[in-house]
Amino acid sequence: MSRFSEQDRERIRSQLIEAGQESFARFGFERTRISDLTAEAEIGTSTFYQFFDSKEELYVKVLLIERRRLEENIADAVKTGETPRDEVRLFLQTMLDEIQSNPLISALLVDGELRTLQDQLEQLEADGKFEDEQPGGPNLPFTERWAALETFRYDDRDLIEQLFISLVFTVRAQSAPVGAESGVEYEQVQGALIETVVDGLFVES
Repeated sequence: MSRFSEQDRERIRSQLIEAGQESFARFGFERTRISDLTAEAEIGTSTFYQFFDSKEELYVKVLLIERRRLEENIADAVKTGETPRDEVRLFLQTMLDEIQSNPLISALLVDGELRTLQDQLEQLEADGKFEDEQPGGPNLPFTERWAALETFRYDDRDLIEQLFISLVFTVRAQSAPVGAESGVEYEQVQGALIETVVDGLFVES
């Protein structure tokens, strides 16, 4: 029987998630040790398994939290757009900025970590955990509205979402050897790319 009260369990679980977010972002999944996580929560290594069945389960939980936060940030950014063109521009800017600044979002979208862990996610769903979660990238509900616009070039929501998701791989350009001696900053490249994509997605009414 657990020696922890419900309040203790909630606190320790939150501490493990926070420790996981920090350690997975800094060291990656493979180099993160359960003992590192439990040290932050001030519990024994064996006690970890009272809260998560495996390190993979905690990693999935952390990635799902990060994905939900990304969706909220994108939605908040899109709301501030005065026109559909502004909305798409803000969406792309937010998504690419998040990938640049957050290693976990990069792992989620660029490296496809949730898809890599799909078997574990399906088992967790079978066990009644994360049953409402999907293994893919962020949910983008506003793409359906954009697809319905006469001024938007494409009316296939799936095509639009795949186009947006494919753009995340442009973050690789920041560390690519080609153009390494160029005086052009990556932020300039990203800004030009966003403007080019936005211009290509809209037609004159």
